[in-house]
Amino acid sequence: MEILGCVLPEDRRYDLEHDVWWAEEPADGTARVGMLATLVAFAGPFRWFSFRPVEGVVGRGRSVATAESVRYTGAVRLPVDARVVERNEALVGRPRLLNDAPYTDGWVVRVRPERREDPERLLEDAAHVAARLEERIRTQRIRCWPLTPEVELAEIGLECSAVLVKLNEALALRSAGEAVLLVTDDPTSPIEMYRWSDETGHSVLARRREGNLFQFLVRKEADPKPRRPRP
Repeated sequence: MEILGCVLPEDRRYDLEHDVWWAEEPADGTARVGMLATLVAFAGPFRWFSFRPVEGVVGRGRSVATAESVRYTGAVRLPVDARVVERNEALVGRPRLLNDAPYTDGWVVRVRPERREDPERLLEDAAHVAARLEERIRTQRIRCWPLTPEVELAEIGLECSAVLVKLNEALALRSAGEAVLLVTDDPTSPIEMYRWSDETGHSVLARRREGNLFQFLVRKEADPKPRRPRP
């Protein structure tokens, strides 16, 4: 399921109060817990992650980890009473996994619920949280993208040629594989951006329009291959 561009997998349950998902591991009765993609998109690129040294049964709503981005610091909280049986240690060295793969490799902990009936009793499936999540996305102006941008470049009132100069300068400061979100009000930008991509070999991963503003998610390629020569 997708809600206003934000993915919401239907194979797990959700706790919107704590912004976490719960995916059962049927083989052994455990479950993986991770952060909602909407929270991840709101937070932006994560820079730091740490687990709390918890033992025994951790109560519902209690923190098992803390994540920090440029504009967000918050705890990852359990949606039911449970024991932590495994931590995703990869997150400590690479917090961006939370952004890059929030529903797969970016899981936080694997737990065993204290009462087997609690997940079904306390958590909701995707269909039941969809309307509330949509309202949250609209209210908080959350924008989910296929790759979390490292920086947002808002160039309003400039002609597209000047905008592209600014974009090239911003990309020069980024590492290969990183993304820049370009926001412009130039009405020719939808055509000019794809021409720019052909000429530079860097990718336009996604685009949106909101009112008179155009948004483009651009990825810097490690080995850009232009598809047409620059004029």
